[in-house]
Parts: sequence; structure tokens; C-alpha cells
Amino acid sequence: MRASTHDGTHPRPTMMREDWTSLDGSWGFAHDDADVGTTERWYDPARSERFDRTITVPFVPESEASGIHDTGFHPVVWYRRTITAVPTPGQRILLHLGAVDHEAHVWVDGRLAGHHVGGQTSFTCDLTDLLDAGEEHVVVVRAFDDPHDVELPRGKQDWREEPHGIWYHRSTGIWRSVWLETVPEQHLTSFQWDFDMPRARVDVSLRLERRPQPGTTVRIALSAGEEALGTVEVAAHDPRIETSVDVPAVRNTQDRDRLLWRPEHPRLVDVSLQVLVDGEVVDTVASYLGLRTTGIDRGRFLLSGEPYFVRSVLEQGYWPTSQLTAPTIAAYREEVELIKELGFTAARIHQKVEDPRFLFWADKLGLLIWGETANAYSYSPRAVSAVTAEWTEIVEQVRAHPSVVTWVPMNESWGVRDLADHAPQKDLTIALTALTRALDPSRPVVANDGYEITGGDILALHDYTTDAAVLARRYEDEDAVAEVLASRGPLGRRPIDDAAQHVTDGAPVMVTEFGGIAYASEGTWGYATVTTPEEFEAKVSGLFAALNGTSALAGHCYTQLTDTLQEANGLADADRRPKLDPAVIRAFVTGRAQG
Repeated sequence: MRASTHDGTHPRPTMMREDWTSLDGSWGFAHDDADVGTTERWYDPARSERFDRTITVPFVPESEASGIHDTGFHPVVWYRRTITAVPTPGQRILLHLGAVDHEAHVWVDGRLAGHHVGGQTSFTCDLTDLLDAGEEHVVVVRAFDDPHDVELPRGKQDWREEPHGIWYHRSTGIWRSVWLETVPEQHLTSFQWDFDMPRARVDVSLRLERRPQPGTTVRIALSAGEEALGTVEVAAHDPRIETSVDVPAVRNTQDRDRLLWRPEHPRLVDVSLQVLVDGEVVDTVASYLGLRTTGIDRGRFLLSGEPYFVRSVLEQGYWPTSQLTAPTIAAYREEVELIKELGFTAARIHQKVEDPRFLFWADKLGLLIWGETANAYSYSPRAVSAVTAEWTEIVEQVRAHPSVVTWVPMNESWGVRDLADHAPQKDLTIALTALTRALDPSRPVVANDGYEITGGDILALHDYTTDAAVLARRYEDEDAVAEVLASRGPLGRRPIDDAAQHVTDGAPVMVTEFGGIAYASEGTWGYATVTTPEEFEAKVSGLFAALNGTSALAGHCYTQLTDTLQEANGLADADRRPKLDPAVIRAFVTGRAQG
């Protein structure tokens, strides 16, 4: 099995085993507005009468695709499903939940199997020792997500009953795939990698489920198609294993480009991971990686040591009938293909963590990803705990994807609106940057995307000026950019906080939000509005020309890819239909005239 060539349906593309079963589809469902379900033991297999409705997982109950389509305030929801599973000696049965917003309890056959907090990350429950005798078992999930709790990472989920401005419907409960997997008693639980290009090697970090017995080894083999690139087998003395795989083919610097990953040439390297005990293979995992490095130098973003201009688009990852979940698995590939067709080399995933299958297609087709998360709206010690705990999980779960090249833990001071005058809020943004670097030193970090930047590696500015001439003057050269950085800022907030003055020298400057031109019917929202396709083309192309025409920037990000509910400022409508000929959009995005 080659992970790089699979069909994109596996819910965890960076760690694939052959024995897995999707649990997406029909589940029993119930709202629990009075929050009595736990007391009344709705998790008991005999309480099936409480689940009087049917929901289609993984779509949230607020969405049309779920079959429930109730957008009201319902903080507690329950799910129930019968599964078929028979434990085999030496094997474990794992239940994986891709994401449940925000807090989840899971029972199997009436016994608590797991508890997880954090709506953007996956978690796993080992069901093996909890199953009753027989083949049929009952899985119950309770999700709690207070719609008014602004100390939790909410992202774009509206606290009002109806969406307004840039805020969308809430997403309560299960919103990514649920699946079963059978694994051996001793098995791999995580795989991370970093490419060391000067040393022509891949540094690998693995973790085993339990402490290895004597005679345990791990074998790692890298290949590109039929070309074997490197193999290593190391003894495992601890659950955490760190080693390196030499890649001799990379040493020929005149020939290595054929193996390097970049948007124009997204070459993936297959990885075979095996756990052996006394020479016998007990666990096999298929994964992949991309041979690339990221960094910054002298005002430029670097990809594998070379300056790379970032042409990005803001991606809300929201669909009309299914909200934060794509309506079909195929839609993840189609989304990446649309972004690339329109001329972009990158996407900033905004206020959510995208499905691993979307990230697989970004890896496979070649699309740089700015990794972001949902932010809270209020500051408190509880909010600090929630944000940092979830962000730690996000970095751990996402960093194996080669397409993810930059981390963005904070957007526009959300949840820390008073950081300029409140040291603890400022400290949170500084701490998140340091935490991110501690978890993953291989990627640049944007400390606070938009303004009031307190550190990090990239100066990411937001500028919704709709006058192309003004935009061009602001960023026409390094002196003009320096004036912007020293000013009150395009959005009325200081671009650089006093804590970050030291990072301005040599840091790349990018305009990571601009545009926002609405072209749609009345009742929609945008930073500016036009009424004809000719106006839309003239307005948007002018803004791109202003930023493409300067050498003082290292990249830009247009707001946004698609219309999202009342926020109608997409280059495409909510159904992913471009508002202009894609070739026209591509021409002004790339700065290349048609002809």
C-alpha cells in the first residue's frame, strides 16, 4: 500500500493501515436542552428510545446535510450507533473521532470509553476491554458546546442565534469522520518527520503504544515510485523513537530538484513503517512525506532554501449545506483543484483546522497551507488553558503534512483585544509563538496575523483598502512599507507592538488579508460592493496589480475564495462557481496578462 497514491478517502492519510471501517452515515440522535441525559443514563444500551431522530454523520445538526437542520441553541447533543466488532487475541479495536465540537464523552456498551476536550482535533478510544460478549455493540457519544461561551476557541461560530457580519452558523458535535481500526497490541501511534537538506537525511520521530519488549525494532523505508531512497532499522528501547534516514540521492545537488516537494512539482515520498518483534512484523503503517524545508531570510519566505513568493487565498472551508464539513469526500480534492486553477499557490485556512483529507490533496496536488485554528473571543486564565491545550494538539496532529508551511495561532488579536494595554494578553501571544516553536521548530510562525504583532517570523498585515492606487503606494517599496509598520495601521490598530520591534529587520512582510470585494445580491456583506462583473473584475484585478507590482512584499492573501452565507466577497460563489472566467482570475492573481 502506497499512501501517496491512495484515493483520498482514508480519514488519516499520514498513518494508514488496511483494516479500518468508516462509521459515517446514519446514527440515532437527540437534543438534550435540559442536560438530563447523563443523569438518566442515555448511554445505557437499553435507552434506545431516547434517540428518536436520525442524523447523518459527520454533518453537524445545524446543517441541512445532517438531516436535522436545526440552527437554534442546543448546547448538548447525543449520538447512538450499533457497531459490529469482535475482539481477536493480540488485537485492539480503536474508535477514532475526527473532531467533536467541543467536549465529548464516549461510551460503548454502557461503559465510559473516553473523554476529550477540543473541537478542532481528533481523539481515539480503545474499545477492546469494554465490549460485551457478542458481535453487536452500542456506541454513544455526548457532545457539549455552549453557544455563548466566548472563552472557548470558537472561530467563526456566531454567538447570536442568526449569522451576522463575518460570523456563521454554529457547529455542534461530530463534524469529521468517525471510524474503527483494528491494530496489534504493540503499534505505532504517531509519526513526525523533518527534512534536513544539507545533511541529505530525514529525521524521524515515532511513538509506540506501549514500552517495547526486548527484541523490538522499527524499520523505516523511503521510496519515490519504484526508486528506493533510504532504509533504516533501529532497536526500540523506549516508546519514543528518534532516528534519521539517509537519502543519498539528495546529495547530488544538481539532481535533487526532481525529489523536492513544491507547488509546481509536488513530489511525495512514500514511507513504510514497520514494527518488528524478534524479526517478525507485527504492525505496518503506510505514510508519506515531502522533501522540503521552510524558512525566512532577508525579507523573503524560503521554500527549500529558495525565495518563494506566496500567492494565497483565504479559505473559510464552509459549504452551504454542510457547513465546516465538505458535502462529499471528493469535494476536498475539488476545493484544492479550484484554488490552484485560479492561480494561487497557497491557502490560509481561516479559523478552523481542515480535514486531513483536504490536507492530503494539498500535499498531493501542491498547495502551501497556512495552519490556523479557531480563536476564542475573550481573555481569561480558562481561555488561555483552552487555547494552548488545543493548539498543542493541532500542531502535533497536523505537522506531518508537507503542505503546511507556516503556523498562525492568533488572528487579529481575537480574544486578546486589549493586548496593547494589558500585559497578560500580550504575554499569551508571545507564549503561543514560543510554544509553537518548541513543538515544531521547522516552520515559521505568525504571532498575530493582521496587526499588533508581538513577535514571530513573518509580519502579516491586513489591509482592506479598496483603492488600488492607495494600496500600491503603501507597499511600493521598502520605505513605504516601513511607514506602514510605523503608523497606526490600515485597520486603525498598530501593526507592530512594542514587544516585537526587534523582529522587523529582515522579517518578510506579507499582506495576508486584502480585497473582500462583494459581488452579489442585496443583504450580503463585504468590505466593498460592486454590482456588475465588469466592476468586479476591474476592482479585484486592480488590487492584485497593486500588490503584484512591488518587490517589498514576500506574498499576499486575498479575501476570499468563496461566498460564505452573508459574507459574499468570494472569487467564487458558495457553490464553488467562479464569478469570472477562471482564466481571467488566474491572469490577475499571477500578474500575467492573458494572451
